[in-house]
Amino acid sequence: MITPKKNHHFLSLVIPAYRQEKIIVKNITQIKKVLDKIRYDYEIIVVVDGEIDHTFEKLKKAHIPKVKVLSYKDNQGKSFAVRLGMHYAKGDYVTFIDSGMEIDPNGISMLVEHMEWYDADIIVGSKRHLASRVEYPLTRKILSYGYYYIVKLLFGLRITDTQAGLKLVRKDVLERVLPRMIEKKFAGDLELLVVAEKLGYTRIYEAPVKLNYRLGPFSSAATFVSIWYILMDTLAIYYRRYIAHYYRRPHKKLTVPKDLKIIK
Repeated sequence: MITPKKNHHFLSLVIPAYRQEKIIVKNITQIKKVLDKIRYDYEIIVVVDGEIDHTFEKLKKAHIPKVKVLSYKDNQGKSFAVRLGMHYAKGDYVTFIDSGMEIDPNGISMLVEHMEWYDADIIVGSKRHLASRVEYPLTRKILSYGYYYIVKLLFGLRITDTQAGLKLVRKDVLERVLPRMIEKKFAGDLELLVVAEKLGYTRIYEAPVKLNYRLGPFSSAATFVSIWYILMDTLAIYYRRYIAHYYRRPHKKLTVPKDLKIIK
């Protein structure tokens, strides 16, 4: 019988942000209010993935409590931003969510409860969970299902949704997985799961999410412009996993941008 854990934990939430100057302060403030209600202490790490607009300046001026801001000049990609934030995370639970608010941040507490109930390695927010509430266009649903079957064919993962931008990982799992990851753009979620399973972390479970596509920014990761690159990155992960055996051992540490700014 599975029994829930009652230990105390510290939660690190990583939020990648790109060209979000108009909504970033409002969204981070809203997310903070959600985390204020959970039973564990926390930190929020916002990673500004390229100083293209005034996102960094807006956050710096707002000076929101418990929010750390990382920023660098050149855009590197969402997956790089998430990995960088995880590198600086202090929590023994590390989660990440997109900054555009497509996914309701109230789902974070659900992931924490699932983590403890199942004594899991990773909890994945899934659009296909029976309890999920999802509103997004038919075209995007078709693309999502198509990608799911490609991933299932290539990797045999039991997870039905690898790309929803909400996941929770134990820090001890990350400490082994991160040094093996290399993705910078949009396939980092998949690489995280593939590497974790390769290392024997099979206690990976799904939790429900509430998703509203209309709330997200125009520059969402699921645009047609990105689809080709996602597929190419997916094939690259397959090559590294099964042909090059790249994930067998850790590699060099994450290269931190030389112009990295950190505001606490």
